[in-house]
Amino acid sequence: MGSPFTIVLYADDSIEANRIVQHCFALTDSLVAILSDYIDSSELNRLCARAGTGEWFFCSPVLYEIMQDSKFAYEKSMGSFDISLGPLTRLWRKARKENKFPADIEVKEKKALTGFNKIQFDTARHAVRLLQTGMQLDFGGIGQGYIAQKVIDYLKDQQVRNALVDASGDIVCIGSPPGKKGWTVAINLPENEHELLPKQLVISNKAVTTSGDLFQYMEHGGKRYSHIIDPATGYGITSQKNVTVIATDGTMADWLTKTCSILPAKKAKALAESLHASVLVTTIKKGKLVYYMSEGFAKYWAQ
Repeated sequence: MGSPFTIVLYADDSIEANRIVQHCFALTDSLVAILSDYIDSSELNRLCARAGTGEWFFCSPVLYEIMQDSKFAYEKSMGSFDISLGPLTRLWRKARKENKFPADIEVKEKKALTGFNKIQFDTARHAVRLLQTGMQLDFGGIGQGYIAQKVIDYLKDQQVRNALVDASGDIVCIGSPPGKKGWTVAINLPENEHELLPKQLVISNKAVTTSGDLFQYMEHGGKRYSHIIDPATGYGITSQKNVTVIATDGTMADWLTKTCSILPAKKAKALAESLHASVLVTTIKKGKLVYYMSEGFAKYWAQ
């Protein structure tokens, strides 16, 4: 996936543990080959190549499942999570790489190619079609959490009871390390690579993800634009904050962090609670840390 992918598990037999881990990485590679927008031959890119042709694309079970997950996320997030932003994410990816801020007209042109309402589903045949030429889907805000969850599900099937999967910060875990109540997870301070929040999380049988602009951002005109794009504007959000979500599965935790980064704190908390998830928004105001927490988040702090 072009990013670190870590598996930690505990087992009684090292040979068996190694066999299981090798299967986990093979599973990961197979999912990346379906979902990546970086691989020309991926199933996702083969779907997008048919955009605007009127043809239905018959999806594999994996692709159709994550498409349905994305539809659920789009509807629950009131449109703030949208996998159809592919043309914009590619534009901003290039802009960050070349350190060249795109012109307003470029953003407008790419934004015109987006819109989840331009995706049609055939639920009986598990087929999808994209109605506009030039459309490009992007699973960057949901795919890593989805893959981490699939690896954890496989580990459960292999009777592994204590494991953690970390897909570049999208963490899903079961059980706990020996002698511990859960897995300890630290959170960076907003915009700080080396300093952590004074408190740490302890989680078990949950997923946790943190989003912010620590590593992927662009500065222009005195503003810092995050890699998280607001579908309403076509631009990266400019509010400097970290958003941490704890949810029942990795897919939900992944997309919820992106959505809660865009929504106002009050709406973000309400959405998380409606999905039985917990959210923490951390920001710095006048040099001081400010927290906005949904009900129930505090129980995950290490005692």
